[in-house]
Amino acid sequence: MLGKTAGGLFWLFRYMERSENTARMIDAGLRISLTRSSAAVSEWTSILNATGLQNVYLQRYDTYTGPQVIDFLLRDETNPGSVRAVVESARNNARLVRTALTREVWEAVNECYMALTAVLANPVSDRDLPRVLQMIRQRSAFVRGALHGTMVRNDMYDFARIGTFFERADNTARILDVKYYILLPSIMHVGTATDNVQWETILRATSSVRAYQTLHDGEVDPKSIAHFLILDRRLPRSLAFCYSKIKDNLAYLETDYGTRHPCHDLADRICKRFSTFDVDMIFEYGLHEYIQDFLTDSAALGQQIETDYRFIE
Repeated sequence: MLGKTAGGLFWLFRYMERSENTARMIDAGLRISLTRSSAAVSEWTSILNATGLQNVYLQRYDTYTGPQVIDFLLRDETNPGSVRAVVESARNNARLVRTALTREVWEAVNECYMALTAVLANPVSDRDLPRVLQMIRQRSAFVRGALHGTMVRNDMYDFARIGTFFERADNTARILDVKYYILLPSIMHVGTATDNVQWETILRATSSVRAYQTLHDGEVDPKSIAHFLILDRRLPRSLAFCYSKIKDNLAYLETDYGTRHPCHDLADRICKRFSTFDVDMIFEYGLHEYIQDFLTDSAALGQQIETDYRFIE
């Protein structure tokens, strides 16, 4: 496969995953702002940090308000990471690799672009916001479903999957990094309303509330949450799960091409940290330090994949 095609598939599905992740974080922030107005400013700030867009935001605004942050994340033309911008980037990449996609995948991406461009053409009202956030999540799911249901399991599928799980792992890690101090609360905050709401925010932003409650019988504590989002291979958004899929798809590429690249070794090393560290070791090492190491290695892997398979964004 041409590197240009591989790169188009990789970024197409990174952008689709990013649009969904942004919608989920907005939903989590909205719930905090509606239930605990005193925590709204810090919550919107943390969401901008988790998306890596705070500096871009501060170039335009000097205050943090819900309507401003929501409009910035959904449709602001000056924000290259807005949902409208990343969906457009996804469609541009889909057009680039049109012949590598099934008709169903292309139509799902194109319909996603048209539907969201129309709904985000104007500021979204408070009344319509839940519906719009649900539409963003659904449209991303339609594209993912078309991929799973119609694409041949070959190198094109592998690059699409690698892009999806690379972006998903990055999102989960950034949420944990931004909110790591909440996972290590002071004694005075444990069990308080603030503490419980922030726990739920972390889980809701990673689409993990119901899964966590099912597997942990409602028990909430820092180590259980950290273990769930980092090490639990049953959770589709945990770091361990995402990287197990990245490793698998890179292995399929190695078999198909008959060539092993440096990115394969780096992916193996990243996966190894999930089997050699248990949650007690992570907390002893430092949750923040552990996540920072992961983000550094993950960024290096992304660059190495681009180098090894000769594609760029």
